Amino acid sequence: MTLLPIDIAGGVVVYWLLLGMLSLLLIGSPKHITQLIFPAGALGALVLAGTGLVALGQAPSVAVLPLGLPGLPFHLRVDALSAFFLMLLGAAGFAISLYSAGYFRHMEARALALLALQYHLFLASMALVLLANDAYLFMVAWESMALSSYFLVTTDHKVPEIRKAGYLYLLIAHVGAISILLAFGVMQGGHGIAAYTFDAMRAAHLTPFWASITFSLALFGFGAKAGLLPVHVWLPEAHPAAPSPVSAMMSGIMLKTAIYGLLRITFDFLGGEIWWWGVLALTLGLMTALFGVMFAAVQTDMKRLLAYSSIENIGILLVGIGLGILFHANGKESLAALALTATLYHAINHAFFKSLLFLGTGSVLHATGERNLGRLGGLIRRMPWVATLVLVGTLAIAGLPPLNGFVSEWLLLQAFLLTPDLPQPYLNMLIPVATAAIALAAALAAYVMVKFYGIVFLGQPRDEKLRHAHDAGWWERLGLAWLALGCILLGLFPVQVILQLDHVTQALIGDSLGMTAAKTGWLFLTPIAPERASYSPLFFLLAILVVLAITFLAVRRFYHGRLRRGPAWDCGFPEQTPRMQDSAEGFGQPIRQIFEPFFLIEREVPSPFDREPRYHGRSEDKLWYGLYLPIAKAADKLSNLIGILQHGRIHLYLMYSFVTLLLMLVLVRWS
Repeated sequence: MTLLPIDIAGGVVVYWLLLGMLSLLLIGSPKHITQLIFPAGALGALVLAGTGLVALGQAPSVAVLPLGLPGLPFHLRVDALSAFFLMLLGAAGFAISLYSAGYFRHMEARALALLALQYHLFLASMALVLLANDAYLFMVAWESMALSSYFLVTTDHKVPEIRKAGYLYLLIAHVGAISILLAFGVMQGGHGIAAYTFDAMRAAHLTPFWASITFSLALFGFGAKAGLLPVHVWLPEAHPAAPSPVSAMMSGIMLKTAIYGLLRITFDFLGGEIWWWGVLALTLGLMTALFGVMFAAVQTDMKRLLAYSSIENIGILLVGIGLGILFHANGKESLAALALTATLYHAINHAFFKSLLFLGTGSVLHATGERNLGRLGGLIRRMPWVATLVLVGTLAIAGLPPLNGFVSEWLLLQAFLLTPDLPQPYLNMLIPVATAAIALAAALAAYVMVKFYGIVFLGQPRDEKLRHAHDAGWWERLGLAWLALGCILLGLFPVQVILQLDHVTQALIGDSLGMTAAKTGWLFLTPIAPERASYSPLFFLLAILVVLAITFLAVRRFYHGRLRRGPAWDCGFPEQTPRMQDSAEGFGQPIRQIFEPFFLIEREVPSPFDREPRYHGRSEDKLWYGLYLPIAKAADKLSNLIGILQHGRIHLYLMYSFVTLLLMLVLVRWS
């Protein structure tokens, strides 16, 4: 009997659920949970990644489970789109699970057992979101994913700030879920319970008005889960509150389920044929990307910096989707394939390098007890393994060749630069502005990563206790090394990756990029034509290695032994101290000044007579104070007004019921 991809993927989901329940039975043995349950979960993730990779080139496989509602059992399906995201989930989940085996080894037994249960339920629910082939199962899996991740975020629930962050995350997640449910309801169109299957939604023919309503609801609902502006406020609160492996899963994997859902509804169900959808997505994506990178530049907390960086990368993904819609609606299918290929490529790239960075911050936090950039520094000497592997992720997210981040951003930039004249005149003016905005976001992202890596790992320790920091254990190193290797391989072999992504773009828009990209062979990547643009990561790497070798030999040959060593001139100071190094606030100061209108800034300036002056500044989100706090205050006042009716006296409640009955009788009489 031949197992289909849907059988293997469904088996992995059941396997993860069983592992979660088994962890409760091992509540008295935390060592077995860390050394057995998490590595076993990693094995399941590896199987899922392989299944997704194999399923990319196969016909869709489906299954119907004897569960669900009367007339609407659970439907499962693995096609090219879900197979790609299953591969992403498995590849990143494998590394995070390996890392978790070492990261949680000192956790208290009862809390560890509960965390392992929620962790594997989170993995299983994310996989079910990707496998669901009807709206009912999708929403069940979506809510399970939200609830399990909420409990993971609030692992340290005794801290009030963490409880607050978890509540905010759950609130916005449910608001987004309502919007997604309404989108499914519009596509169902009142045609009975059987119309909630995805096959029925594919066959439905919506008018442009109702299709636009569906897209808008989906954009808002999935945007709330992805951290899209302005429903982004949960992300920089929840990511720092969660344990680092959970932050890695939420940023690296969970945010991509929202991208999956948006792609599924926009292209698979609705066809992506209305051009202004692309303009809306493109505009929101650019705003989100620039907002995220600006706020990342001024952060002093490691995890908040990475959280805002995730907002920036989600914006880039939405820009790619918007550009793909715009090209597809105007019949530019090859360019639409280029934009969607860049989007999918960046999705898996972000899963690798952002997971790597969050796990790296977890190791720093474990070793030092600090996540404030102002108290870190010089850790490259104490944590060489972590520093080396995190450097790979830092260079990748900064978009430097020949690593993976450069490839996807370069492809997206090519899609902008190759944009032909469009039928909508003002779009021909918008595209160059959008191109400049994307280039600005990429440049600022590199600036942010210089700050992140330099402040944490370079220079001298800013606190005496950092001299006692220790490197990561072997489980953590394995997880970090897997992700670093992925960043390297995805960067060095883009043509092979694009040939796999072709299956997805072919299924979504009926066109692909691979034949063009591979026209000049596997060494060169040519998005449209060799005379327009081409890139060879292996030759680029070879050139870097040659330059380094020549520089090393030249220094050894011409300067070694001919220099007199002496103390460097230090600007007149007799001794260099950590306080003379660039601080996180100092690094972010230029960005804070240039984009000051976008920040709500609070400064604490020291006195000029202070013997040890310390400057402190905070850059807050104006949207939080201008949008969310007024809504919270209005809701609070409304609840207080309604609370006036609650006196706890039975005769008043009977009077309310009597008055309501009289009003209903009067209305019936008048009608």
